[in-house]
Amino acid sequence: MAAFPVPGSRRRIRRTHVIAAWCAMTLCTAAAAPATADGSTTATTTTTTARPTIVLVHGAFADASSWNGVVERLQRRGYTVIAPANPLRGLYSDSTYIASVLDSVKGPIVLVGHSYGGAVISSAAAGNPRVKSLVYVSALMPDVGESGMTLATRFPSELGTATKSVPYRTGNGGGTDLYLRPDRLRQVFAADLPESTTKLLAVTQRPVATTAFSEKARTAAWKHIPSWFLVAKQDRTINPDQERFEAKRAGSHTVEIDSSHVAMIAHPEAVTGLVLQAATAADSGRPVPAATGSAPDARAETALTGIASASLFAGAGAVLLGRRPRRPGP
Repeated sequence: MAAFPVPGSRRRIRRTHVIAAWCAMTLCTAAAAPATADGSTTATTTTTTARPTIVLVHGAFADASSWNGVVERLQRRGYTVIAPANPLRGLYSDSTYIASVLDSVKGPIVLVGHSYGGAVISSAAAGNPRVKSLVYVSALMPDVGESGMTLATRFPSELGTATKSVPYRTGNGGGTDLYLRPDRLRQVFAADLPESTTKLLAVTQRPVATTAFSEKARTAAWKHIPSWFLVAKQDRTINPDQERFEAKRAGSHTVEIDSSHVAMIAHPEAVTGLVLQAATAADSGRPVPAATGSAPDARAETALTGIASASLFAGAGAVLLGRRPRRPGP
């Protein structure tokens, strides 16, 4: 004789369906959550790091406005950018100052230096774990014990024929500043810029103290932080062979372009492209399981979780639908 549900059995069946579905969802959530070090689980599978802040450090005879074309392009791509004023008073004091600027930045950093600014960032980034990438644009990249002067002796350029020395005084003493001679600035510093622009650069240039080039580097952050290097093939301020030597020694990701020393002004798109490479590398750092071959990627994990969910729901439903409530005995 066919079994018929007794009064109230339909309600109990619906309640059982709901409980089974809730159990299936709980099991799926637990399966999808990765285990932490103490054996507990979290609700997410990956956490993307914050987009890096890009800090642009100018070099000698220039100011932060030299980065304007690069800043505009980076901002259009959604990056936060800082272009601080490099004091140009000496490698030790300048790198200490820029390091303090980095301390004010939250999250990961891509640090970019042009010319003498390259020496500054090599020191300023030392010991700062938030600096994820270093970018050098026709820059100095000294090793420990090297200075701008020692590198220039090894790789001569036309810079020595284009500067003039001017004594300066401060409340704590004085020193000697170096300026680019206006009649030589365009040829040595910015040959691919319009003459009208180089005339403005000559008037607005910021001098650099000789100690900036004479002080020897005490640290070299590029030994521990991934680096990118742009070689300006028409550079007459820093010998392109010096730039190639520095980049090769550091194992930098290197590009070469036909540019004068001020590549960020003459070719902002190329410089921006290199900075974006470094930023993308920094931005890709995600606290996901190590690539040991045993951990599935996020898409595979999502697919497996979905299959598991469907299987649990289907299995629970099949069991419930296949059962018939027993008729109570007499």
